[in-house]
Amino acid sequence: MSNINVKGLVDNIRSNTTVFTPLIELIVNAIQAIEEAEVEPGRIKVHVKRSTQGELYSLPPIVGIEVKDNGIGFTEKNRNSFDELYTDYKIKKGGKGFGRFVCLKYFKGVHIKSIYSDGDNYKMRTFAMGLDKEIIVNEDIQDTSEKETGTSVTLIDIKDDKFLNKKLDTIARSLVEKLLPYFVSEKYCPEILLSEANGSNAIILNQYIGGKEALIQELSIDSGKFSLGSDDRKQDFSIRIFKIYSPGSQHSKISLIAHQREVTEVSTHSYVPEFIDEFYDKLANGNNNQERNYIVKSYVLGQYLDNHVSLERGGFEFNTDKEILNTIEQNHIESTAADLTKNAIGQEITVRQEKKQTRVTQYIEQDAPWHRKIVEELDLSALSYNASNEDIEIELQKIKIKKEVDQKRKVNHVLESTNLENSDISIQELVDEISENSKNDLVHYVASRRLILDIFRKSLKRNKEGKYSSEGLMHDIIFPRKKNSEIIEYEQQNLWIIDERLNFTTYLSSDVPLKGNSDRPDIINYGQRVAFRGDNVKSNPITIFEFKKPGEEGFINPSAWKKDPVDQIKRYVTKIRKGEFTTPDGRNIQVTENTPFYGYIICEISKKVEEWLYDQKSFKALPDGLGWFHPEPNINLYMEALSWDKLLNDADMRNKIFFRKLGI
Repeated sequence: MSNINVKGLVDNIRSNTTVFTPLIELIVNAIQAIEEAEVEPGRIKVHVKRSTQGELYSLPPIVGIEVKDNGIGFTEKNRNSFDELYTDYKIKKGGKGFGRFVCLKYFKGVHIKSIYSDGDNYKMRTFAMGLDKEIIVNEDIQDTSEKETGTSVTLIDIKDDKFLNKKLDTIARSLVEKLLPYFVSEKYCPEILLSEANGSNAIILNQYIGGKEALIQELSIDSGKFSLGSDDRKQDFSIRIFKIYSPGSQHSKISLIAHQREVTEVSTHSYVPEFIDEFYDKLANGNNNQERNYIVKSYVLGQYLDNHVSLERGGFEFNTDKEILNTIEQNHIESTAADLTKNAIGQEITVRQEKKQTRVTQYIEQDAPWHRKIVEELDLSALSYNASNEDIEIELQKIKIKKEVDQKRKVNHVLESTNLENSDISIQELVDEISENSKNDLVHYVASRRLILDIFRKSLKRNKEGKYSSEGLMHDIIFPRKKNSEIIEYEQQNLWIIDERLNFTTYLSSDVPLKGNSDRPDIINYGQRVAFRGDNVKSNPITIFEFKKPGEEGFINPSAWKKDPVDQIKRYVTKIRKGEFTTPDGRNIQVTENTPFYGYIICEISKKVEEWLYDQKSFKALPDGLGWFHPEPNINLYMEALSWDKLLNDADMRNKIFFRKLGI
């Protein structure tokens, strides 16, 4: 008579078990009972019991399972072992003396009915698993007229963890994969039959393995043996690799086995990305046969796994202290198995790796030419098989950052050296490396210009409603509104579209009132117009821009005098010259009578606008006919009116040679 806290034991089962765990436990116990009885043919029947309240349009849920065998039955010795916690009765077969309690984790009750021989007589023993202090309750033993030993174990009333898929064929495949070591063992394996409770829709699990048309076939490999660990504590393992046909949504897996039962599984593509997709058998002509798709499942066995399986068989209890020598960790076993699996598939993986290499090369050539120098350092194994552009870019950026950190470390080391000539780092190699990285960054910057111009070109076209983009949108592409160069990073503005020299100014204000006045130019820059940065000095030019929406002509009407861009620029210049504005830091803008001003109007140069510029504003046409110019000597102002098309064409022309050199 036992006296334990059964509920406490069940509640404390924390290992990675599933609703299949108790079912596997019962089938393995049935196999062992048949082995002990030495009976052939051995038979195991698994009956699925469903709810009597059927569901509309689908199978009723599974509520119970019955497993019947023609094994030795619950003899007195077997019965006493069942009633003992952590019994070592089956220790030679890998028994932990605990598996039966996992049944109560997923089902509300366990009933046993068994026929066993008692000398020349046969007896029937029935009992249930207790839920309180006793393991065996309601036991009854009677003489029986039956002459064949065997046991029926019924799992009653499934708990919340239901079978996610209620179809028998899906359950059958899962059982076969988890019990595959038994099916392919050199030892005799009983026939295992899965069916509905009434015996209908019967599936013989053994038939999944074997002939050419079987759904599971073993791959022939040169050697299925490998060892891990140091010489004095080396551990031996074996691996068997199978094709699983018509896998549905499954991926290739690596399973670790203990005592011929699957304990853990991991997706093979977590170690070898090329296993993410299923494979296909080849026809005689070398083409894929789309009807024979398969995944690959590898099973790893070894005494080391048998010795370290957890009590509930839901995982392994390896030594996790990485400081202890000779520790063999689970991921080490799995990664070795993944490499052996990759070798077993051979050419299929090579083809996929070549496709991945082509995919990366295509991305570099079409979208990221600045990475051409570092792509050779890309570890393809770190990249998923169906990598997106973003995935590839992330891996390349990792290399770039690593190189930059290493480069900075080398520079610091050289700078701290007391004698550069005797430095253990080659100065010439370091300079070349810095130069090469700088070239890559420049290529990236130029390539990004191409994208900006593509967006700019798109914004100049009419939309589906036949309308042009607003001047606000055009404005933001060139320089964000309501911003100035004190709060806008260099990379956030694209003033190079207008004039390359505008990238080198010391002050920029975009669509914000100049301090000290409510007037608001679209863009005003204050500083050097060439590649020299200067302070707020009187000789520095000041440049002002005004944007008008593509297709707009209303600003030329006399009634719209407040929107007249020519008068607006002249008014800004006059007020600056009078000292009515300050710089962002509050300093007076230093100007003299000789300070040069440049004004640019970006607008639609239509026939009416041309006439307005010529007749009313005294502008003259530029040589290409896409722009007009006019000087205002009295205030040292030179103005140009440029079309949006001219802006785009000029920017294209200036950058075309770089695009051509980069092949973009």
